[in-house]
Amino acid sequence: MYLPRHFTVTDRTQIEAFVDAAQAADLVTFDGSRPVATLLPVIWERPAGWLDGDIGPDGEAESVDYGRLLGHIAIANDQWKTAMAGAEGLAIVHGPQAYISPSWYESKARHGRVVPTWNYEAVHLSGPVFFHQDTEWKRAFVTRLTRLHEGRREHPWAVSDAPPDYIEGQLRAIVGVELIVTRVEAKQKLSQNRSELDRQGVVDGLRAEPGPGTAEVADLMAEQLENTALSD
Repeated sequence: MYLPRHFTVTDRTQIEAFVDAAQAADLVTFDGSRPVATLLPVIWERPAGWLDGDIGPDGEAESVDYGRLLGHIAIANDQWKTAMAGAEGLAIVHGPQAYISPSWYESKARHGRVVPTWNYEAVHLSGPVFFHQDTEWKRAFVTRLTRLHEGRREHPWAVSDAPPDYIEGQLRAIVGVELIVTRVEAKQKLSQNRSELDRQGVVDGLRAEPGPGTAEVADLMAEQLENTALSD
């Protein structure tokens, strides 16, 4: 990931919250001739002490355990066969994104030296990937994943609600995914390299645009502007 200083995120609490809220990632591996990607529901399992300190600006920190990213993939999906076990993989976690029009910048009226850009949030988790066909490994993971998503419901569904033979068949149809996270890179590109007036203009412009992505980016930028004002 390209990480200019303005846009690099190193705060672990912020990165953790971002990945947990996304609840999914694009798993990218190499099959020997081309990259292959699959969107997976995931759980980032972090070790105790994860919140001690920040991520280094290069995405790595010496002697830091970043934990594991866990997921599952359909057994009919050849990605788990073509990716060599233990080879490097990349999980891309996406956040909101939006087109930024230069017409929103205050500086456009003053000198006109402005161009469009794209604002977004993303986290990259990378490391060796392993695949699991053990039934109990898969059962434990899908049970945990289900509890994560069903836990807040008034009448949560549980794996044990379905007939055991049906669950056994479903487990045979998937393969567990485990990415050992050795590198964390996080980026929040929200026009931090622009003046406060330009950034406020972007917030106002995004507020007038349709779609949830533009609204979310506007909210993130407004929060940053508010924090900047409070720190001044």
